Amino acid sequence: MTILTAEHIEKSYSERPLLHDVSFGVEEGEKIGIIGVNGTGKSTLLKIIAGVEEPDQGFVTKAGGIQVGYLPQNPEFPEGTTVLQQVKAGAALTQQESQEYEYKAILKKLGIDDFDAPINTLSGGQKKRVAMAAALASQSQLLILDEPTNHIDSSMVQWLEDYLARYKGALLMVTHDRYFLDRVTTRLLEIDRGQLYQYEGNYARYLELKSQREEMAQATERKRQSLLKKELAWIQRGARARGTKAQFRVDRFHELSQQQVDLERQTMEMSSVSSRLGKKIIEISGITKTMGGRTLFQDFSYQLLRDDRIGVIGPNGCGKSTLLKVMVGLLQPDSGRVEIGETVKIGYFSQECEEMDLSLRAIDYIRQFGERVKTVEGDLSASQMMERFLFDSTLQYTTIGRLSGGERRRLYLLGILITAPNVLLLDEPTNDLDIQTLSILEDYLEEFQGAVLTVSHDRYFLDKVCDHIFAFEDGKIQRYLGGYTDYQQTHQEVLKTREKPTEKEPGTGKKVKTEKLKFTYKEQKEYDTIDGEIAALEQQISEVEQALGKQTSDFTRLQELLEQKEKLSQTLSEKMERWVYLQELAEKISAQ
Repeated sequence: MTILTAEHIEKSYSERPLLHDVSFGVEEGEKIGIIGVNGTGKSTLLKIIAGVEEPDQGFVTKAGGIQVGYLPQNPEFPEGTTVLQQVKAGAALTQQESQEYEYKAILKKLGIDDFDAPINTLSGGQKKRVAMAAALASQSQLLILDEPTNHIDSSMVQWLEDYLARYKGALLMVTHDRYFLDRVTTRLLEIDRGQLYQYEGNYARYLELKSQREEMAQATERKRQSLLKKELAWIQRGARARGTKAQFRVDRFHELSQQQVDLERQTMEMSSVSSRLGKKIIEISGITKTMGGRTLFQDFSYQLLRDDRIGVIGPNGCGKSTLLKVMVGLLQPDSGRVEIGETVKIGYFSQECEEMDLSLRAIDYIRQFGERVKTVEGDLSASQMMERFLFDSTLQYTTIGRLSGGERRRLYLLGILITAPNVLLLDEPTNDLDIQTLSILEDYLEEFQGAVLTVSHDRYFLDKVCDHIFAFEDGKIQRYLGGYTDYQQTHQEVLKTREKPTEKEPGTGKKVKTEKLKFTYKEQKEYDTIDGEIAALEQQISEVEQALGKQTSDFTRLQELLEQKEKLSQTLSEKMERWVYLQELAEKISAQ
C-alpha cells in the first residue's frame, strides 16, 4: 500500500533549481535513504515531505489517517519544556502515560538520564537526541529523520540501527553513515543537480546499480558521438540532392547535436600536500586530565609515529575532544607533558568550526590562507582550489552563514588542508559531510604523508582509514589493533572472558591469556614487502654514490645527486624504524 506520494516537486532558492520535477512514492513499511552531495536539497525535500515547507510546484499526497514523525536537522523547542514533556508531546494522548517507561528507556539508550531537565539547559547534541526520542516515541506510520546519526556515539548508532531495522512503520531518512544505510534501507534515492535517481536495495546494491547506470550513459554518449561524426562527414561533403531523404539526415544531425547528455559528475579532488616531517612528532608522557570533578583520562602515554592512522572512540562526554585539545596545546594537562617536534605542522579540525566568520564570503575565507596554493600538480589559485572542493562561482561568493552545514564543514576542511599540515588531528570530521566527500577524504588520508588521529563515530570511516583504535573505557584509554570492526570483535571477546570463570593452566595457577596480538591487514601487507623495499632503497643509494664518484665538474648535477641521496637515506631510515617495529610485533605474535 502506498502511504505517501510526491509528484513533480520543484524548489528553488536562486536562479539555479534545487529540486526539479522530483517524483516518488513511499510504500507501507518501506525504509528509504536519501543521499547526495551537500547542498543538493536533501533536507529541503524532507521538509517538503513533512509539510514544514511548501514546494514552488508539485504536491505531496498522504493516505488518510497517516501519522508522520519528523526529526529536523536543527530541532527547535518551546520555552520551558522539560526532556520528558518534549518526548511525550510527540506521542498520542492515549499513549503518553501508559508508555512512559518506554520513552524513558529510549532516552537512556540515547544517553539522556535527567528526564526533568529543562530543554534550554542541554547542549546542541543532547537536544538533537531528545528530538530523536520524541520522533521515535510517536510510533508514526512514516518516520522522517534528517541526519539521525549525528551527535551520537557508535554504541548509540548501533542501537538505533537495530531499532529502525525492526521498526514496523515506513522510514524516510537522510544519513551519510554507509553501514547504517547498508543494514537498514531497502531503497535509496540520490539527488544529483536537481534530478532524482532511484535504486532498489541497500547501499551495497546502490553502488552496483549506480556503476551500471553510469556505464550505460557513457555507452549512449559514445554511440551519439559516433553518429554525429558520420552525419557531420555527410553534411560536409554536401548532399547531391536536397530531397526528403537528404533533408531527414540534415534534421537528424541537428537533433543529435542539440541532445544534452550530461556525463559530468560533481567530484571533489584533494591533492595530498604536506610539509616535511622529522623523526620527532608528538610525544605524550603520562598525561592526566580532570574536568568537572571527573577524570577523563589518566597517566596516558604514547609516541605518535609518522604513518599512524588512529581512531579515537568512546561515549559522548568521555574526553575525546579534550584529548585532541591537549595534544594541540589548547588545553594543558593536569599532569604529564606533550612534546611536539620542531618540524610538526598540525592541521586541527575542530568539531565546532568556531573560528569561521559567518559574514565572510567563502572565497575570502580561503584567501586568508593565501591567494595561491601549492599542490603536487602545480600552483592553483584560491578559486581553482575551491572548484576542486565543489564550490562553483556562485557558492564562492556566498557568505558562509548562507552555506549548508555540510558545505560549511567542507570549506573549513579545505582551509585546513591547503596549509600543508604534516599531522592531522580531526575531531568528528564525518559530521555533516556527504558520502562523496567522505570517500575522497578517505582516499586523501590513505595517501597523506604524515600522522592522522581522528575522533569519529562513523564505523565505515574508521574501518577504512584507521589501523589502531584508542577507546575510552572507565577513565582510561585502551589501545586496540585494527579498525572499528577489529576493535569490536576484540572488545566483545574481552567482555566474554571477564564474564566467564578464569581458566588456569593445569598445576601452575597462572591465568591463560585469551586476547591475542595480530597483524592488521595493512601491517601484514607491509611486513611481507618491507624487506624488498629496504633492499631496493639500499641499491638506489649505492647507484647514487657511484654516480657521485664520477662527477668532477658538473656542480648542478652534483647538487641534484646529493639531494637525491639525502632523500633516499631519510626514507631508508624511516623504513628501518618501521621494520624494527614490525619485527618486534611479529616476534610477539609468534611467541603467543
